[in-house]
This record gives sequence, structure tokens and C-alpha cells, in this order.
Amino acid sequence: MIFAILRLFWLLLIRHRRSVRSEAGVWLFAFYLILILMLTTFRDTYFPWQIDFHFSRPLSDINLIFMKETWKLIYAPSRLDFFYNSFGNILCFVPFGILFPIVFSKKASFIKTAILGMLTSIGIEMLQFFLATGVSDIDDVFFNTCGAVIGYGIYKFFQKL
Repeated sequence: MIFAILRLFWLLLIRHRRSVRSEAGVWLFAFYLILILMLTTFRDTYFPWQIDFHFSRPLSDINLIFMKETWKLIYAPSRLDFFYNSFGNILCFVPFGILFPIVFSKKASFIKTAILGMLTSIGIEMLQFFLATGVSDIDDVFFNTCGAVIGYGIYKFFQKL
């Protein structure tokens, strides 16, 4: 709702006509980002006053050893956890790689999409850490970035058709 009000104000302020397709891309990208935040960070938060920061959490709770948790999941009794963690994180960011270049077509490149996908993922991991709503893991950043890159490849593929 806040996005809708701010976006309408921005459109009135700049008085610049945008195509319906372009504006739909902006709204879809905003909806996607809000959805990702709700699914990954604000899972059990329904109202802003329910947000509780945990600044005293030890940094040792962050997994910075690349593929440590992924290897554990490969050899876990249930393979479903491995697929959920790796492919779930990849699939979660494929829309990012598709929508970012649609919305920012003049500024988006492979490198910018990959870096912004990675920075968005790092932001989510930091929020999960400080809000204690998930496990902060470097593997998630890697898989999310891979998803953004795959999404960008899909965007480029369909752009050539």
C-alpha cells in the first residue's frame, strides 16, 4: 500500500508518461521484492510494531564457510532439504534476473544484474540475522546470485526472439 501511494505521487510529480508495459514491470518488480521480503525475512510479522531487532546476536551465528551447510544437506537423511535449500534459493531469484533488466533496461547489464542480485541477497541475509527470522548463510547468497544470473540469461534469450 505504501509503495502504491509513493509510486502514484512520483508519477504525478514527474509528469512523465510511461508505457503501460513499463509501468506494469515496475509494479511487478515491486510486488516481487515485497513478496521475497515477506517470505524470507518477515515470515511471522503482520504489523510493523511486531518487528524485533536482535543486535546482541553473536556473529558466530552467521555461516561464512562456503558450501559448509550445503554439503551437510547433501549427506542428510532427507535429500529434500538439499533440493529445497539450493534449488529453492536459485528459483527464488530467477524473477529478479528477469524483472530487473525489464524495469531498468537502459542501465541493466549482466554484471549490474548479478551484483544487484547479490547485494539484495546479502541485504536479506543481514535482515534475517538481525531479526532472527532465519539462518544467515553465504551459500544462500551464492545460490540467489546464481538465480539472478539465470534469470538474466532467460531475459536475454527471450529478448532475442
